[in-house]
Amino acid sequence: MTGTKEFLWPVRVYYEDTDAGGVVYYANYLRFMERARTEWLRQLGFEQDELLQREGILFAVRRVAVEFRRPARFNDRLSVRSRIRQRRRASLVFQQEIVRDVDRQLLCDGDVQVACIDAAGFRPRPIPDALLEALPDGF
Repeated sequence: MTGTKEFLWPVRVYYEDTDAGGVVYYANYLRFMERARTEWLRQLGFEQDELLQREGILFAVRRVAVEFRRPARFNDRLSVRSRIRQRRRASLVFQQEIVRDVDRQLLCDGDVQVACIDAAGFRPRPIPDALLEALPDGF
């Protein structure tokens, strides 16, 4: 059984998210993407701190490829769309897009590969079966 094919997470741009030019600082798009992935796991019933305690695993970002297309500004309402591009035994590749809600403009998109690792030794470890079953197949 797999979960929903995509997940949408709302984000509001705060003043602290912007740089001296009044636009979202580039690294904050990665924060928005991270929060969306975490909230998707939470919606599926998996808390990362519980996975650490019960399974002894962590998820670490292994690779990021991002395109910054248009700026977001203070007080913009955004949506982060997350989908799984690829599922492997010990890693996932998420395809994520950040869109401004008012005009549906694509602001940023990219792929983020996360690896499941053993918390003690930081070595790759299989993703728990229950989590794999809850996640959708890649597209």
